[in-house]
Amino acid sequence: MTSPEPAGLPEAPQTGRRLLQRRFTARLLPQLRLLVEECAAREGLPEPRRGEFVLAVDEIAGNAVEHAGGSGQLVLLRVDDELECRVSDAGPGFSEAVIPELLPGLDGAPKGRGLWLARLVADRFAVCAGTSATGTADGDNAGTTVTVAVRLR
Repeated sequence: MTSPEPAGLPEAPQTGRRLLQRRFTARLLPQLRLLVEECAAREGLPEPRRGEFVLAVDEIAGNAVEHAGGSGQLVLLRVDDELECRVSDAGPGFSEAVIPELLPGLDGAPKGRGLWLARLVADRFAVCAGTSATGTADGDNAGTTVTVAVRLR
């Protein structure tokens, strides 16, 4: 029997076929992009959607490295007709409310578009503070799991 998902996580089946699970640092981001792209291609995600998905995952992983202590964990799943990627970190945590609705950076700032872009291209997107990459509550510990999913069809 599976336990219900913690509050704040996107609604999705608990079951899925794990395609990839990796811990990463800044040095491993290029390899991680290639692995995600290979898995997405193998699962039949067509271009240009595949490129958008890989870009979204890369932006989320890059944010974990930059803002959450230099590392994170990625879990890529096939859940029914979706590719779902969860990126978790052990940083201070944040909520989806900090992601602007409109294109950020119009004030000339060169950064701040990664999570906005990921949410824009995703069919399903969620931010859940205080959780691990597997989506389980992590007690009072900080950290965030960002989930991005795209439909394969």
